[in-house]
Amino acid sequence: MADANPQRPAPPPLDDACALFLDVDGTLVEFEADPAGVRLLPQVREAVGAISDRLDGAVALVSGRPLAQLDLLFAPLRLPAAGLHGHQFRGDAGTSADIPEDTSSFLHDLHRDAAHLAAAHPGVLVEHKGVSLALHWRAAPVHSQAVAGFARERIATLPGYRLQPGDHVVEFVPEGADKGRALERMMARAPFAGRVPVFVGDDLTDEFGFAAANRGGGWSVLVGNRADSAATHALADTRAVHAWLQANAMHREATAR
Repeated sequence: MADANPQRPAPPPLDDACALFLDVDGTLVEFEADPAGVRLLPQVREAVGAISDRLDGAVALVSGRPLAQLDLLFAPLRLPAAGLHGHQFRGDAGTSADIPEDTSSFLHDLHRDAAHLAAAHPGVLVEHKGVSLALHWRAAPVHSQAVAGFARERIATLPGYRLQPGDHVVEFVPEGADKGRALERMMARAPFAGRVPVFVGDDLTDEFGFAAANRGGGWSVLVGNRADSAATHALADTRAVHAWLQANAMHREATAR
């Protein structure tokens, strides 16, 4: 799965047979110490909407955020989306989401103990997502080992959950939910079925999506320059992603004339 060479080509333009899957944090928006503080540039929202129109709706968000947060961030644009790494799922922009019943009451003790951890390690942030919980240390990298040790110790007490590491974050997520499975679930239905999957993401959580897109006969785009990635192409940063999306949106306008 790993590629020892961090030098990957830039992604080609999307053609009309593609289906586009987009991670959000670190891909479309810059990371913030508090995930609630991110903002999506209007021109990026417009470009994503234009590409969705061109691909007959085959553009989806695949994120660790809950669907409700995604909808607020992208409003008034509403897209097919997989939230919480696919635990929440909306296969069509016009339909209601498949959100499994919240059975996470047993996470209460975890949330309480995580709050104590954060209080003892200033800068550590606890993000409660209902059925999952994330611990961020972007504002306090000195505490990364304390957070990692806490996570390893507590995951042993949570049957049905796994740890998902990311960029200055570790998350307790339900087993069976990952971005690759979300992509494959999306690809089994209209308007995605029969198209060439393209997954764009930056983090370890996105490796599942990269692998699924590659297996499905498509290609994948890493945002950044990690050597250890299944991605077939790369863009340097979020600004490069924005430029690539806007170029694809302009291509749509040019071909429509």
